[in-house]
Amino acid sequence: MRKGKSINTYSGVEFWPLDPKKEEIKIRDIAHALSLMCRANGHFKYFYSVAQHSLYCYYEAKNRNLSKKVQLACLLHDASEAYLSDITRPVKAMLDKYLEAEEVLQNFIYKHYGVVDLTKEEEAFVKEIDDAMLNYEMTNLLGVPKLNDLKLVKDYDLSFRNMKEVEDEFVDIINSYGIEE
Repeated sequence: MRKGKSINTYSGVEFWPLDPKKEEIKIRDIAHALSLMCRANGHFKYFYSVAQHSLYCYYEAKNRNLSKKVQLACLLHDASEAYLSDITRPVKAMLDKYLEAEEVLQNFIYKHYGVVDLTKEEEAFVKEIDDAMLNYEMTNLLGVPKLNDLKLVKDYDLSFRNMKEVEDEFVDIINSYGIEE
């Protein structure tokens, strides 16, 4: 008997978020779901997806000449949200059981795609890039004054992008790593 209940994914997989199996993780499911999830709980000026955010985090790590492992971690840092959903930071911080489930699933996904044994320094790079991108997005897409002093090494085009285009770019990056599914 598997733990929890299952969901059905875009590719037709029956997936147990609380008891995942390696063969159920599909990059197309992750990319598709994240490309259809709006950041900031939908409060930006227009639709801007979690997948687009993840792509720009990946490119920021690449522009900083960080390791391929950190680049991939940046691309996949919100992958668990494809199965659990995105929750705003103030609320998520109060949901201990959700945070536990998210950490377990995120680490499972990382392992599946070869992102293993991130050092504390590498984890800090991923968090810093995520927070710097959040700052950039909130300033440019919501008009919120800077949340932090973190800066990106490059400006990114935050304009609306077609969801399928973002999904395909996400999958293409994973495929460029030679990861078999």
